[in-house]
Parts: sequence; structure tokens; C-alpha cells
Amino acid sequence: MSKIFKFALVATLLVVGGCASLEDGDGGGGKEPAPKELEYEVVEFLPAPGQFVNEGYAATTMEEACAYAEERLKNGYFVSLGGFGGYIIVKFKTPIINSEGGYDFGIYGNSFSGSSEPGIVWVSQDANKNGVADDEWQELYGSESLLKSNALRNYSITYSRTDNETEIAWCDNKGESGTIKRNSAHRQDYFPAWVTEKEYTLSGTLLPDNSEWSEKNQEWVLHAFEWGYADNFSAIDLAEDRANRFRISDACLTSGERANLPQIDFVKVQSATNAIHSAIGEVSTEVCGFLSYNSAK
Repeated sequence: MSKIFKFALVATLLVVGGCASLEDGDGGGGKEPAPKELEYEVVEFLPAPGQFVNEGYAATTMEEACAYAEERLKNGYFVSLGGFGGYIIVKFKTPIINSEGGYDFGIYGNSFSGSSEPGIVWVSQDANKNGVADDEWQELYGSESLLKSNALRNYSITYSRTDNETEIAWCDNKGESGTIKRNSAHRQDYFPAWVTEKEYTLSGTLLPDNSEWSEKNQEWVLHAFEWGYADNFSAIDLAEDRANRFRISDACLTSGERANLPQIDFVKVQSATNAIHSAIGEVSTEVCGFLSYNSAK
């Protein structure tokens, strides 16, 4: 979604959060954990096509794309993940420990009232200790998964270059299709320049469309989900400094049972809705930084 402002991170990347158990289902809080500084690096960055992709930077390899994203985040600017499935993966220098109920880490976004572009958060432990994000990923369940069963798992979209340079085609594994059209404010190519193939597929969990046209205000309103997502104007897990807060204890297996991870070394944030509107473009999760409440010493 097009935004005309830049998001400034708190320089220390520190906040205080609440806590709750998975069974609470509301993300509400009790004790406040002591915040700690967090060091991380971007190890993968693959957005879906979108209006901020390739804008103001030239990346022709994954390494260059990661360097761009990392520099943006550490200077307090947002990184856009584009349409559904676009993602970023960060590796923490120090593991984040599962506090077994408390908030363990946070993700800065640029949501505000009426503008939530929710992203699913995935976590992984470096179980094989090779320093690479090749272990199993566990989804952090949020309100749409845990309380309402509105999330669609194993959803995938294939994005394709077209002969028409002003749009990119997409088709999903449910038989639906459409295009992402270039708008007048962002005229560059929306297809990631470091993807050399004519098409690529992104898979993950699809959240319901949270957008609604307001006849009164003549604008699109992007409603917030209750809790559990990045770039989401939640009344429950959004801290005062605009970081959504997360618990490792919300990590679940595909069966819905707890993953019971003792710690995590990697976090992946992924755009989780598939909505495109002519006035605002694609609904795209934006990430502005990461922070920890419970890092290992």
C-alpha cells in the first residue's frame, strides 16, 4: 500500500511488553519483561511484486537484495514485502529464548488506524547448528488462526512476467487469477530484478481480506486483526512505539499443537493477504525493524 511518510525507529530498539499464554487467546498481558538490544542480519529477502519493489535500489542478486533490506531496516526505513507471499528472513546474533508465555520479541511496522497490512510471522530454531535457515519453520498462530479458523494454509501464488510491461499476472492454487498493475506514483518494474526466471511461486498461509471500501470517506479501510500479526494496528499486542509483540509459545505445528521451541534463531515475516485495489495498489506488509525482550545472555 502506498504511504507518503517514512517510519522512524526508536534508536535503541527497546520496548516493554505484556504476556499471555497460547490458551489465553487474547495476547493480553501481565508482567513486563526487561527489554534488551537485538542484533540481526537479513539472510533472505524475496518480496512479491509490488509498487516499492526495485524502487530506489538496484539489486540483481539475493545478496544485494539482503544488503539493501538490512541497510534500510538499520536506518529506520520500511522494507515492503509486496503482495501475498513476499517475505524477509532475519538471523539473530543471539538466540531469543522462549519465556513460556511472555512476549519474546517485537517487529516494527508502519500500521495506523484504518491501515493494517498484516503479515504472518514464522520462527525457526537452528537445530542442526549450521547457521543456515534450513530447519523447519513454525507459524506463530494469531487471532485468525487460533480463535476463528479463518486462515487458509498451503496457499500459493505464481507471479509471471507478461508482454504488457505495465502489469504482472498471478494465478493461485485455488483456480483464481489476476494482475498487479503499475500505478502512476511508482513507474518502475514491480517484478524483483534478482529473480531471473519468468515466473516464481510463493507459498504460505492466507489471511482473509481485511479491506473495505468506506462510502462515507470515499477510501479503502484496512481493518486490523485482533492480535498476532506484523504491521497490524492491534489494540492488544501493538506497543506504544508501534512494534507488534510476539510470543514463541504461540508457535504451532501444522496439527495446531504447540511446537514447544526452547529458543529461536530466525524469524520470517510474510505478506499474508491477497488484495489489490486501484486506489492504493497491493496490500503489502511493511517491516521496519526487529527487537527482543528475551535474548540469551
